[in-house]
Amino acid sequence: MNDFYRIGDKLISMEKLNRLMDQIISLRSQGISQQEVAERCSVDRSFVSRLEGLGAVRRGASIAVVGFPLKNKEEISSLLDELAVDFRLIMTNDERWRFVKEKSGLELLNEIMSLVSKVRTYDVVILIGSRQRIKWCAALLDKEVLGINLGESPLNEDKHVEPEHLRELIISAQER
Repeated sequence: MNDFYRIGDKLISMEKLNRLMDQIISLRSQGISQQEVAERCSVDRSFVSRLEGLGAVRRGASIAVVGFPLKNKEEISSLLDELAVDFRLIMTNDERWRFVKEKSGLELLNEIMSLVSKVRTYDVVILIGSRQRIKWCAALLDKEVLGINLGESPLNEDKHVEPEHLRELIISAQER
């Protein structure tokens, strides 16, 4: 249903406004400048800037969190939502083994390479796992990596992650 509002002699369509805002944000997220987006959408550049400011959840470094095997996955997911973490891949022990076993060797390699490629685009990566996996991932990602060590490899059972420790890491990373 279309929501219309009368303001003086104008009839305002919320659907039209939402469509324009979606287009502006989509173009900006593709890396197009505010000026070019403004020209394409027939609005002032200052409107594009103000729209971004109104919708901003946080500023600072982009963050990815990767971790397994997590006992308190739901609690950690809620925390990541609350802190508006940009990317997350967190799994229980059962989920990580399904992830591996449900793919052929080539599919698994392609999926892992795709994930590595994606995670490399973030400013800071927080890795939750065994000491050995944190070490390997830090070398592979070649960027700032913060680790939460869950023990020595192999980890065969879900491990509890202290949410407040993770919160502190994320907040300090966001301030970079």
